Amino acid sequence: MSPRRRLMFAVLAAIAVLSAAGLGVRALLRAEPVRVPAQDALGVVLLVPGYGGGTDGLDRLAAAVRATGRTATVVEMPDGGTGDLTAQADTLDRAATDALRRAPSVDVIGYSAGGVVARLWVQRHDGVHKARRVVTLGSPHQGARLAAAGAAGLPGACPAACRQLAPGSTLLAQLRSPVPTPPQWLSIWTEQDQTVQPPDSARLAGATDADIQQSCPGRPVSHGELPTDDYVTGLVLDAIGPAPIDAAPPC
Repeated sequence: MSPRRRLMFAVLAAIAVLSAAGLGVRALLRAEPVRVPAQDALGVVLLVPGYGGGTDGLDRLAAAVRATGRTATVVEMPDGGTGDLTAQADTLDRAATDALRRAPSVDVIGYSAGGVVARLWVQRHDGVHKARRVVTLGSPHQGARLAAAGAAGLPGACPAACRQLAPGSTLLAQLRSPVPTPPQWLSIWTEQDQTVQPPDSARLAGATDADIQQSCPGRPVSHGELPTDDYVTGLVLDAIGPAPIDAAPPC
């Protein structure tokens, strides 16, 4: 083959490669966006402890979830649940990534500060494309006065999570409001909360709001009783079930 013919074939081959590459790029540009979990695809339930990392109440709630046939895991937080909330969100993401290897979706239940961790996770780790439902229980979405008092009066006794939960903290200010949907969100809280003050700090823009005493007047539920109260447990199980999240029914 003459040098001229070899050059012509080389040019044609190069054009073919470039054309194929162009088609590939166009195909990628036309590709469908990453899908969100289907609402009928019930997956693993992850429960996130509150400040201090105690799990007794969430262990009972997890047992109630397992009784419905679901897989439920209480995620152990680093630093005893008092360290940087962003590091806690990273821990939750590792648990979610592991769960999604064997399940079509995750539902997240965050108790107290754990609800703030869940919001961080959705925002920082593309939880929109991982979570099907998110439920928060008595979470200080606008901060807690107790944390502010600790940060101001006893800074040495107020670890990172304590400072981040003070009203007006840099971390809380960076959280999206209203929360992105999907996933579907439910915020459950009690007017008798003596830990998260004011109690309506648990209201969450973009979420379905469940003020216990509005649906169940006079029902005594403290902050610590939120994960174990029978009425609250029913609300949680309904929220992570197949039906869409709706307003809390009367007790």
